[in-house]
Amino acid sequence: MASVREIAKEAGVSITTVSRVINNHPRVSEKAKSKVLNAMNTNRYVAKVGRKSTTNIAFVYTGESSLGSPYDAALMQGMAAGMDEFGFDLMILDARRAKLPHETYTQMFMRKGVRGAVLRTTTNTRHVCQTIADEGFPSVVLGDHFDTPNVNFIYSDSFASSQEATSHLLELGHKRIAIGINVIDDSDHADRVHGYRTAFESHNLPVDERNIIRTPAYREGGMQLIRRIMSMSPRPTAMYLTDPITVVGAMQEAHKMGIKIPDDLSIVGFDDGELRYYVYPQLTAVCQNANEIGLEAFRVLHEKLQNPNDKIAVKKALPTWLEIHDSTGPCNQ
Repeated sequence: MASVREIAKEAGVSITTVSRVINNHPRVSEKAKSKVLNAMNTNRYVAKVGRKSTTNIAFVYTGESSLGSPYDAALMQGMAAGMDEFGFDLMILDARRAKLPHETYTQMFMRKGVRGAVLRTTTNTRHVCQTIADEGFPSVVLGDHFDTPNVNFIYSDSFASSQEATSHLLELGHKRIAIGINVIDDSDHADRVHGYRTAFESHNLPVDERNIIRTPAYREGGMQLIRRIMSMSPRPTAMYLTDPITVVGAMQEAHKMGIKIPDDLSIVGFDDGELRYYVYPQLTAVCQNANEIGLEAFRVLHEKLQNPNDKIAVKKALPTWLEIHDSTGPCNQ
């Protein structure tokens, strides 16, 4: 790794200027700051903490945190499996709180002792991921995809499986099919809604916009969704729930209300792990391997850290698949 002296020489500035950039000192021109940051990112320079070089990899929320979700837990578990092999440590950051005013993201990461970042984003914070990529800091976005040439990303493409899941319900005779999506927009949920709409279009059927229902991705959100669906007239006979914990709440509430699954209501869920085997009846679900996504994200990031001159962005879609179990059946209404 380059030294401060080497960074100063490459950027054409003094060692004092490099030190000021690292410490976010206000008496540095934007031009000088840009030169120093570019040299640091090109050489993958990371400030030392005490006498030891940092081994931190950050799992970064650019928007609202979803730290308590099984999906994020599985992502970090997958990352940790790869990090253990190379002696890295995991740090969790909220970019909104961690970044100081007038500080670049690179400066924030250097101040925190971070070598590379795995980014979780929402529709409203995609620009943060783009800015970090534009600064040249080693980063990989999880669960989203970008058209710009310099953003590394890993995601599961759930469009085709969501279309297949909705078609499965339509072919069972269901015409009134609800879809439950998170209240927070992201590309994953957009892909699932797109698949839902495309299935209706391919069967020459209109989509009833009332059946596209937003609910928080919590167990309580699924409980509320079931109560809402059962009060609709005419009510849906089937639904596709795009978050695992929402499915758990919905099925629990359905059992409490005496709703028979799938006789009264067919349910397709979304599963990041093995949830489909732990509910009753066993869940028909669109499935993805969140552990694999996290592991693959670290592998990409590690490769970028090892080869700082490799400027070709990694853009990778992992597959999802539909598994049919016992929670879906023919429409009886």
